[in-house]
Amino acid sequence: MDKDAIRSILATDCGSTTTKAILIEKRGDEFRLVVRGEAPTTVEAPAEDVTRGVLNAVAEVAELVGRPLIDDQGRLIQPYDGTQGVDVYLSTSSAGGGLQMMVAGVVRQMTAQSAERAALGAGAIVMDVLSSNDRRRPHEKIERIRQLRPDMVLLSGGVDGGTQKHVVELAQLIGAADPRPRLGTSLRLPVIYAGNREAREQVQAVLGERTALEVVENLRPSLEEENLQPARLKIQHQFLEHVMAQAPGYPRLMEMVDEPIMPTPAAVGLIMQRVARERGISLVGVDIGGATTDVFSVFGGVFNRTVSANYGMSYSISNVLADAGLEDVFRWVPFELPEGELRNRIKNKMIRPTSIPYLVEELMIEQALAREALRLSFDQHRLLATGLKGVQRQSDIASMFDQGASGQSLVDLMGLDLLIGSGGVLSHAPRRAQAAMMLMDAFLPEGVTRLAVDSIFMMPQLGVLAEVHPEAATQVFEKDCLVELGTCIAPVGPARPARRVLSGRIGQAGFTLDQGQLKLLPLGPGEVARAVLVPERGLDVGAGRGQVLECEVHGGEVGLILDGRGRRPFSLPPEKAARLRALAQWNRALDLYPRGPVGNSDRGVPDRLAGEVTGG
Repeated sequence: MDKDAIRSILATDCGSTTTKAILIEKRGDEFRLVVRGEAPTTVEAPAEDVTRGVLNAVAEVAELVGRPLIDDQGRLIQPYDGTQGVDVYLSTSSAGGGLQMMVAGVVRQMTAQSAERAALGAGAIVMDVLSSNDRRRPHEKIERIRQLRPDMVLLSGGVDGGTQKHVVELAQLIGAADPRPRLGTSLRLPVIYAGNREAREQVQAVLGERTALEVVENLRPSLEEENLQPARLKIQHQFLEHVMAQAPGYPRLMEMVDEPIMPTPAAVGLIMQRVARERGISLVGVDIGGATTDVFSVFGGVFNRTVSANYGMSYSISNVLADAGLEDVFRWVPFELPEGELRNRIKNKMIRPTSIPYLVEELMIEQALAREALRLSFDQHRLLATGLKGVQRQSDIASMFDQGASGQSLVDLMGLDLLIGSGGVLSHAPRRAQAAMMLMDAFLPEGVTRLAVDSIFMMPQLGVLAEVHPEAATQVFEKDCLVELGTCIAPVGPARPARRVLSGRIGQAGFTLDQGQLKLLPLGPGEVARAVLVPERGLDVGAGRGQVLECEVHGGEVGLILDGRGRRPFSLPPEKAARLRALAQWNRALDLYPRGPVGNSDRGVPDRLAGEVTGG
């Protein structure tokens, strides 16, 4: 494909409920987003043909752009001739539940954890992790495989040249289960073997006749080495060939696209990695949906992804309350609320997942739950995004076998440069300051961190586009996708209440910040200022405890946020009245909530919080 000849690019993302289409075109010397359309996904009954939803979304794009994109036979018009059609069509998909996998490894803290990272990085939801030392009996593991019916299994175990017994036993369990894939039940289950190369023949003998077995390089060739890319690439290939090919309508969609269909989370991961690499930064990204929350990170060039399959804002919202607990949810609600009323609102959201808040009070409750869903998902991510203890240094056998459990997390909040939020509750928050506050409260960024949101969730399409036209993907990401919110500055360390924690200068203007304060300074989109940050003794803002930091800070739609509420530890006042006063002060500092129904300035703030929200 000649990149220089490409002028018009159509890309779709087939989600579980909605199919989104975007049209990107070259305007002058750069590519920009032109229009966006969407339609219900049609992978399930009664349509049972994913291409119908795709064509409906494309038809909306065609109407908005004012030129034909589909011919009378329902086919895309290619190439673009200046009056009709497009040059390239690409797609990602998570329809039908996305890619659902099981992984297996000999040692849970080593090869099984590496296999889990490989599957997650390929865009899969990991349904369960089997290992030789997970304390389940063989018949329990067999029954578990049969119950879950995954789309695919990744089998790993043993370093190259090491013992073969345990990984062969895992292969025998998979063979004994003889699972039927979720889609295409008459076909054989795809199994990828990425373990000890010395055991390949034995694994082939056990699984070769019963499954669609593929063999790749060992993902853990030695105790101190991890090689995940071959397994990830093979997972994506098998996803396309064995899983997507069986879903209703996907064979036709696979013929329509100019590049292989990619799992939605894998595509988001690609654009995250590209941005981190091009900017030379560390970043964390989150996509919070109705049923699941994905967290992505790039630190030191190492990419990690996790999916919290039970934390979302509609279908899984009850799980957020159950795992966070009432106390942690209530701590973000800035008004008195009976426990029964909170539970009823959550159940209503679960059974009416497409409903959106109308009153400000409802919005506050939803955003309180979003904070906890994001926090819980990020905690899970930090546990999995670990380095391998002992890499490039000497270590004894005992420490090697404990490296998965004791490996230090790669997530370094003080070293985090950019935090990106995506998903309806963040991208479509009525005020951008609300999105910034949710990110700050959930992730507690330290030092100097830029905040941003995905404007309309186009990162999946840009991820697959990056494989075809990297420059176009980067230009659209920078100009149309990423909405810069501003910069958060948060000193780290213990401080006494109402005592000074930070002072300094932003440009020519001086400032001070006390413990417990939140301040907003004006700094608009595209504006950059020189900052001199002077933390008090014992506090760190990025240069070390008590050390002055000079750096550039970037503005955004919210501005520059000085967060003196504390890090390590961060805690809200335990006494209810003091907590409500603190929340009201912080809400006023960022002007978070309007007076009335969302988008209406005349009415709707409940009496029990009107004075606090407005400062009256």
